[in-house]
Amino acid sequence: MTNIDHYFSEKPKSKPRYGLIKAFLRGKTFKFLTASGVFSKKRVDLGTKLLIESMVLPESGLVLDVGCGYGAIGIAAASLNPKLHVVMVDINERAVKLARRNIELNKVYNAEVRRGNLYEPVKDMKFNCILSNPPVSAGLATVKAIITEAPKHMAEKATLQMVLRSKIGGKRIQQTFQETFGNCTILARESGYRVLMAEKHENTT
Repeated sequence: MTNIDHYFSEKPKSKPRYGLIKAFLRGKTFKFLTASGVFSKKRVDLGTKLLIESMVLPESGLVLDVGCGYGAIGIAAASLNPKLHVVMVDINERAVKLARRNIELNKVYNAEVRRGNLYEPVKDMKFNCILSNPPVSAGLATVKAIITEAPKHMAEKATLQMVLRSKIGGKRIQQTFQETFGNCTILARESGYRVLMAEKHENTT
C-alpha cells in the first residue's frame, strides 16, 4: 500500500471496497458501513472499543470526535445521550461520506460530520467533551497537535479523552496531556491500549 492510500489521506486513491460490520458497544448494537481507504474497515478496532466503553460523556452540550473515520465513536456518543450534539471531523473524504451514511443507518439525529484537518472545521466552536482515536500513523506531531490545540476549543471543565497504544508514545503523550492541562487520568487500560483524560481548568491556556 502506498502513502496515498493511508486513512489520513484527504482523498484515498484506491477503489472503494465496501463492507457492513456490526458492533455491540455500551449495551447497544450498531451497524457501520465501511470501505477500503479508511481505518479498521473489517471491525471496530480494540482502541476505539475501549474508548467507547470507558468514555465519560457530559449530561448535555457539544461533543467533538476528532479523526472520526466511519464514525463509531461519535455515533455511539450521540446514541448514548440524545441531549448531546456531536460533531465529527475527518480529513478523509471517504471517511466523511461513510460517517454521514452511518448516522442515517443508526438513526442518530443529534450528530453531524464536517470535513477538514483537526480543528479547522470547528474553529469557532467550544466543546464540552473532545474524543479521539488519533491517526497515529500520521505521526506523533499530529497526535500532539490534537492535545495542545484542544484547550482553545473547550469550554470550562470540558474533557479531552484519547485512546492510544501504550507502546507507541504512550508515556510521551501522557506527558503532553500533563503539560497542556496540568492533569491527566488513565480512564482505562486493556489489550495494550490506554485511554487518557484531562479536564480544562481556568488556568489552562
